[in-house]
Amino acid sequence: MAKQNHFHLSPRLAAGKKIFFASDFHLGAPNAEKSLIREKKLIAWLDEIAEESAAIFLMGDVFDFWFEYKYVIPKGFIRFQGKLAELRDRGIPIILFTGNHDMWMFDYFPKELGIPVYRNPVSFILNDQKFLIGHGDGLGPGDRSYKFLKRIFKSPICQWAFARLHPNFGIGLAKFWSGKSRSKSENQEQLFKGEEERLWAYCKEVHQKDPHQYYIFGHRHLPLDLPVGKESRYINLGEWLSNFSYAEFDGKKLELKYYKG
Repeated sequence: MAKQNHFHLSPRLAAGKKIFFASDFHLGAPNAEKSLIREKKLIAWLDEIAEESAAIFLMGDVFDFWFEYKYVIPKGFIRFQGKLAELRDRGIPIILFTGNHDMWMFDYFPKELGIPVYRNPVSFILNDQKFLIGHGDGLGPGDRSYKFLKRIFKSPICQWAFARLHPNFGIGLAKFWSGKSRSKSENQEQLFKGEEERLWAYCKEVHQKDPHQYYIFGHRHLPLDLPVGKESRYINLGEWLSNFSYAEFDGKKLELKYYKG
């Protein structure tokens, strides 16, 4: 977890203010041309919500691939980064979570933009409501092969070894692998799996020990709003490849919405 938290996230919302949650933009996919169209749509959404934003949570797989070398970051996405800088300069808190496609974020966003980066689910109290917020990869039962692979990718040795690769080769190789991984799962993303939804099962398990009103995750690429307890819900944010879905909390209710701009 990054330590550079340059703002105080108020537990109470001011009148007319809202908190926004979005995930899985996969900027960079499937190619530069289509990604740029999506990036501009994302910026238009951020412009639209800016005035009423008390905070914005960006919850992983913001980029289809990301790796921070000591002095190099992936080329592109400058419009998006500039918009984040503008929002931060306006005093709007932005909270960023890593996903399975961009887990190799380190200190660039905290240092350059004042945006803290979280790697695991975190509890927040927002308007007296308890939220558990995270990307969602590797949570819940099963998926042992990915959980094993994630431990390898998160290891300092793996990160050190990748950093030794020249960016032209390393980033190119990683983008190819990222694309193969995404396309392999795309055919199943839109199928609701009922009781076999891993993140839903994870939320139910957490709820037995530490109840929250809301469990908000991404990763799944399918917008979902499902009960966890009598007054608790699991919200999956979907993605911005086709759904352009996000969640909005006005202090009283949380809603899944779709950006049509």
